[in-house]
Amino acid sequence: MEDWLNLIGNLGFPIVVTFYLLVRFERKIDNLTEAINKIADIIEERKDKQIER
Repeated sequence: MEDWLNLIGNLGFPIVVTFYLLVRFERKIDNLTEAINKIADIIEERKDKQIER
């Protein structure tokens, strides 16, 4: 039992930091994905307008 408590005590902080960073990066990746999708839509619209000419 003492080994388990020692292990949790030693690994608890890195686990919390890792979880925090993963959550922050997930939001940033979602924002980047949304921006890339918007850019792709704009490019597609411009390509369609180019074809119509």
